[in-house]
Amino acid sequence: MARHEQSASAERWEAQLRKGALEMAILAALWKGRAYGLEIIRLLESQSQLVLAEGTIYPILSRLKNDGLLTSEWVEAEAGHPRKYYALTQAGRRRLTAMAEAWVGFSRGLGRLIAPVLQKQEAAP
Repeated sequence: MARHEQSASAERWEAQLRKGALEMAILAALWKGRAYGLEIIRLLESQSQLVLAEGTIYPILSRLKNDGLLTSEWVEAEAGHPRKYYALTQAGRRRLTAMAEAWVGFSRGLGRLIAPVLQKQEAAP
């Protein structure tokens, strides 16, 4: 496989990894309280290296709301247009807790598996 094909394949894999973690990340962004869409995007970018377009996050927020994991409320802004704020429901908090526990267990085990790979790279000249 050519180097550019390997790079493209690695980029696709990383994109899928990020996409798979997105729902958990969005729920986690709301753990401390309500936020509107752009706030969630900014928090994800600053805290998790997840960079999203607005067109990506709103369908996910809508689905999470339809699944009973979020509530939403329009709030008038002092300047500008009203904003739709999202907050976790109790079901959303339970789902996020279960997802976080699964993620930690999975990543801990996978971390043990790949640790020798990273140690080998560090020892290489």
